[in-house]
Amino acid sequence: MTRTHRSWTDGTLTARSFLKPHQVARAVFHPTWIPHSLDPTVDQLKRIRVIAGAVAALGVYSFVQGGFAFEEMLDNAATASAVLFFLTPVTVGVMLFVWRRGGTVRQLKVPLLNSLKLLLVFIGSVFTTVMLFSVGATFGMLPQLLLGLAGLWMAVFVMAGAFRLTGNFFGTAAVHRCLPPLLATVTTWLMALPDLITGDLHGLSLTLGIVFILGAPVTVTAISLLETRRLKHRYGIRLTAHPATLPPQFPAPPPYPPATPYHRGNPYAPRPNPYA
Repeated sequence: MTRTHRSWTDGTLTARSFLKPHQVARAVFHPTWIPHSLDPTVDQLKRIRVIAGAVAALGVYSFVQGGFAFEEMLDNAATASAVLFFLTPVTVGVMLFVWRRGGTVRQLKVPLLNSLKLLLVFIGSVFTTVMLFSVGATFGMLPQLLLGLAGLWMAVFVMAGAFRLTGNFFGTAAVHRCLPPLLATVTTWLMALPDLITGDLHGLSLTLGIVFILGAPVTVTAISLLETRRLKHRYGIRLTAHPATLPPQFPAPPPYPPATPYHRGNPYAPRPNPYA
């Protein structure tokens, strides 16, 4: 891992960008130090994992039972953030213990600290959004309107950021390429664990309850296994290997269209008469 001195957003944010919270979220939650995907197949697998992870994080029950419930989605987002706050450092700590024979933690200090900053920024954004909607109801009309507008801006910002982070998982790919699929798998199963233990189907039938409780974690696990398998067999990146021992990782070059062969023509064809 080499040190880079580029800024977090690399100058992509302007004053006009803040009128579009999804652009701010893209710059903040997918900073320039996160490495690009190695090939298009890994990108496609990541997109499917993002969708399944979003279902697990925000919950699908509110869409099935009586329409969309915005407050329940906020509660689920806050719960998911609390889970991530404890789960992500613990999972990374376990992997650092596994990697201890191949290298040191000092070699990964910069990407680890960057990932921690990204985690804290996201969790702070989620709880700020929840607080804006909760506190707004206690004020008068004008403050409530202003806090509501700020809360809506933050809600779009957080949802766009969550979409980005479900793919890069707080930039942990800068530490190890296999960390994002591992963290996605662990997180979705932990989110589904309370329902599995209590048997709470949220008012759904047995079949729908099983589908919605197990669908997201099973899908995320399958996609993550395919992702790590491709990284291992195509690029030699193993989850149990310290990042310092892995081969250099370069994104695959973009496909180029086949070149048109140069046509020389028939050298024995009759030539035109220059005196005609």
